[in-house]
Amino acid sequence: MAITIPADGHYAITNASVPVSVLGDASSGDLARVDITVADGKIAAIGAAGSATLPQQIDMRGDIVLPAFVDLHTHLDKGHIWARKENPDGTWLGALMAVLGDREANWAASDVERRMDFSLRCAYAHGTAAIRTHLDMAPPQHDITWDVFEAMRERWAGRIELQAAGLMGPDTILDAEKLRAVATRTKASGGILGGSTAVHPENPTIMHKLVEMAGELGLDIDLHTDESPDPKANALECLADAVIESGFTGSVVAGHCCSLAVQDSETAKRVIDKVAQAGIAIVSLPMCNMYLQDRDNQNGVRTPRWRGVTLVNELKAAGVKVAIASDNTRDPFYAYGDLDGFEVFREGARILHFDHPQTEAFAWSRVVTADPAEIAGFGYTGELAVGAPADLVHFKGRTWTELMSRPQADRTVIRAGRAIDTTLPDYRELDDLMGQS
Repeated sequence: MAITIPADGHYAITNASVPVSVLGDASSGDLARVDITVADGKIAAIGAAGSATLPQQIDMRGDIVLPAFVDLHTHLDKGHIWARKENPDGTWLGALMAVLGDREANWAASDVERRMDFSLRCAYAHGTAAIRTHLDMAPPQHDITWDVFEAMRERWAGRIELQAAGLMGPDTILDAEKLRAVATRTKASGGILGGSTAVHPENPTIMHKLVEMAGELGLDIDLHTDESPDPKANALECLADAVIESGFTGSVVAGHCCSLAVQDSETAKRVIDKVAQAGIAIVSLPMCNMYLQDRDNQNGVRTPRWRGVTLVNELKAAGVKVAIASDNTRDPFYAYGDLDGFEVFREGARILHFDHPQTEAFAWSRVVTADPAEIAGFGYTGELAVGAPADLVHFKGRTWTELMSRPQADRTVIRAGRAIDTTLPDYRELDDLMGQS
């Protein structure tokens, strides 16, 4: 059933199936049949099915309606470079070196800006309202990319709310002068202090230096930790120790945390308990982690033995705030993806096994909506509430399996009460950047 949204923006969506978890009861796995009244770009009322009184009504016939998506962990500066810089072997190290070469050769402001804008148009068309991106900060890139990001944040205001974290490697963090330069530039742009480390002998020092700098400048933290199959990786535990020991009170997010899933149960429990005590939120990147982790092309034909993802279910059960997100798109770290929040949710259910019991499955709809919004402190809340923007996504599915069995390419995206054009940008727009005719 195709739906038509009235151009005047005053109407009621009736008989819609909405997860109770995004209506205010975060723990509920139920679907509720509701009427949603829209006026002046906002949700004017939410009531039981049959309660709406506006003359213009759109009967959803039980179709599922979700809030617009929140993507907590992306890399807008890396996106869509695959055509000029592939990953030679599909490994994490292969990706790191490929991106390093491409960044040094090509990441002028005009290149980064066009690819960022292309990525944001994809996300917007798919139904995303808020994004946090990590930005490579190896000097002098920190000056180039922050300027571009500031321009994009202004350009996209009112459509996609943007945040950014400055991404540094351990060598930059250990260099006091470079760390301060990146952190100062990050603060000037209203950014978040980021970094990446896994197996490193100085992880305790790295994390203490980073937390100390964030505390001094009043910055929040969002790190890549333990993006590795090595059970000896300890960045997440060192981060938790640094937060607890310093009394740091800012927001702290750790992404990936892959090694947690290959550590023994005693170690994993200890780390999870520390993460909960420190108040660290965890974001898993199921599609990218599954692509990169446990890939070994050096020893003949081999199928991966594990999924590459962290212990999301155990973390959530321990009271840790969790989210899932896109990560990379069409670059050496992930050859695929399109910043589609629903794809992340759909594949996350399959990879992370939060689909059973199905009576509780819809509670997980918050991991791509309200929970990342709360973790990041976005103005957009990712919930459906009276007075909130009428930012909705309508799907032609009435149950869990109807929703999750198709890619939902024919979804209707509603922003501020009006249907938007969901036509995706053509890859040919970037051909000249990729050296293609």
